[in-house]
Amino acid sequence: MSHRLPPLNTLRTFEAAARSGSFTAAAHQLCVTHSAVSRQIRALEAALGVPLFERTGRRVRLTTDGTHYLRAVQDAFDLLGAATQRLTARAAGGRLVVNCVPTVSMHWLLPRLTRFQQRHPAVELRLATGGPDFDPLAVEFDVAIRRDEGSWPDCIAEPFLVERAAPVCSPALLARQPLARPEDLARHTLLHAETRPDAWVRWLRAAGQPEALAVSRAQYYDFFYLALQAAIDGLGVVLGPLPMLEDELASGRLVAPLPGPVIEARRYCWVVRRRRAPEPLVQAFCAWLREEADHGGAGPA
Repeated sequence: MSHRLPPLNTLRTFEAAARSGSFTAAAHQLCVTHSAVSRQIRALEAALGVPLFERTGRRVRLTTDGTHYLRAVQDAFDLLGAATQRLTARAAGGRLVVNCVPTVSMHWLLPRLTRFQQRHPAVELRLATGGPDFDPLAVEFDVAIRRDEGSWPDCIAEPFLVERAAPVCSPALLARQPLARPEDLARHTLLHAETRPDAWVRWLRAAGQPEALAVSRAQYYDFFYLALQAAIDGLGVVLGPLPMLEDELASGRLVAPLPGPVIEARRYCWVVRRRRAPEPLVQAFCAWLREEADHGGAGPA
């Protein structure tokens, strides 16, 4: 459907004059004469069939129609400017918006992003976090990272990372209360996250321990990162996801005192819109995710 639009120059002149409240100021801003501004405004008013300014001597003031039209014109210019910025950013090397769940973002993706940036230095990366309730229609993203393989309309999803869980705690806690066998957990406080409600029960079952241990001495937190911080602070033992905690284990802030078992906890997948999947930058980032996961020994089993 085609739309009859006034010439862009007349709209640009109108916006400058309306914003500054002066034809003279608009002329200075646009590097034209006062009479040129007047001609452009008259041409626009003639095309629209309504007056946009009230003129009193050398002073001008927007009419009610002019005020409403100014908002629409400025909104249109803002949209055009944003679209132009996105287009030029892609032409210059690319702009990639990655939307990721918080735990993966903080403990797996961010520590590795430098390697992707070094490989693609001209790419503008933007990282946003979002919860598990992922709506592709309501979120800006080029690549999203979510757990498990959901069903998202007009999207392609592929698993690339397996999370494996084992008990971890602070060295200070071990100094106060040893933890050499799964049975020793009975003397420890187990830290739970509401976002991982059955984690301890599954691990205790795999370790051949009574599931009642999960609730005998326990602390509960809304989110996993809070339970993780509690473990770092020595408040108890958390079921830590590997390889998410590589940095904490390497630095000694946490230790994994038990030889096993290590259970599979979650799978994470990348999600892209079907129409965007063939784009080279999207493909490059998804391939890099798989490469990083395989390098860490945590690719899908």
